[in-house]
Amino acid sequence: MLACAELVVVARDGRSVVTTLRAQSPLALVPRRGVTGASRSDAVVHLVGSASTPLAGDDVTLTVTVGAGAHLTLTGVAAAVALPGGRSADRAARPSRTVLRCSVGDGGSLTYLPEPTVVTGRAHHETVLDVVLAPTAALRARDLLVAGRTGERPGRCRGTVRVTECSAAGNGAAGNGAAPGRPLLVQTQEIGDPLLDASPAHLAGHRVLGTEVLVGPAREQVPATCGDGWSLSPLPGRGALATAVAHDAVTAARRLADAVRAASRAVG
Repeated sequence: MLACAELVVVARDGRSVVTTLRAQSPLALVPRRGVTGASRSDAVVHLVGSASTPLAGDDVTLTVTVGAGAHLTLTGVAAAVALPGGRSADRAARPSRTVLRCSVGDGGSLTYLPEPTVVTGRAHHETVLDVVLAPTAALRARDLLVAGRTGERPGRCRGTVRVTECSAAGNGAAGNGAAPGRPLLVQTQEIGDPLLDASPAHLAGHRVLGTEVLVGPAREQVPATCGDGWSLSPLPGRGALATAVAHDAVTAARRLADAVRAASRAVG
């Protein structure tokens, strides 16, 4: 299944407003409305799976644009379960793929907090998160990968994250003619390889790998530090990458939260 979706948020009268919202099955975008939505200055949009996905052969792309001074929180409502394909040999041979391409303008922010992705047996899934930030834009992006269901040998998952700060020549409007600048983070991670997952340098036998990218609007330096099951690594220029491992998603999320608090204390 091939699907594309688009989401655009702009600043208007002191609030962040969704101006474009397009989606195709198996992905639905549901904005928060009513009293709860009206009480927030940021726009809140939920990612909802409208069909069983990701299945082998699925290719879903979401393009997100956050304008200057606008703020978007993009969240999931349920865990994504990566599944193998059906009987078609051609379909089963192609991995499922989810791509999220984002640009955030000056003074804007994107908070991306999806629910965990469970990589089931025989599944083969690929993810790409590609974010371009204006010089004073902020980003918080979390990813929780669960290697199989309980007692199940997991399939394969390969995730790539690219975060780039656009050049000042783009006048601080990421995604609006801004020239690409320096990379803040380029990282690819895999789970599902038994030797790699058992390595002390990777999962060390744990089932869950969590990462969280934290980039603030200022040139804040975050020192490297670590705790019980988590670490915090500075990014060049500004921001940090938090990494956590655990035997379950709840513990991994709690350890990531510990790392985020450590980063907040470090920058005052």
